[in-house]
Amino acid sequence: MLNSIFLFLNLGGGEVFMIVLVVLMLFGSDKLPEIAKGLGKGLREINDAKDQIQNEISKSTEGFASEIRKHTSEIQSEIEKAGESMKRQMDDVGKVIADEGKNMEDTMK
Repeated sequence: MLNSIFLFLNLGGGEVFMIVLVVLMLFGSDKLPEIAKGLGKGLREINDAKDQIQNEISKSTEGFASEIRKHTSEIQSEIEKAGESMKRQMDDVGKVIADEGKNMEDTMK
């Protein structure tokens, strides 16, 4: 990951060395662990807040998701009922047409 950041910023080894040297001169070697520790805590807090927000969003949308599932299943059952009704009607029409065809054949003989 760090390598990809250096590529993104177009930094080479020499530039990175100079940045590290400047940071050491500004803060001193005794302050760097404290700074890194603070950055780590900050990142951890940000990740915890992100996870908490994601959990809240998923909890708040769960009611909507269950309502959508309920309505979807109702619609699906209505569609299946309509399809079965249409199939029965088509079968009935097919039988009537077949009977009429037989009657026409019988009258033509």
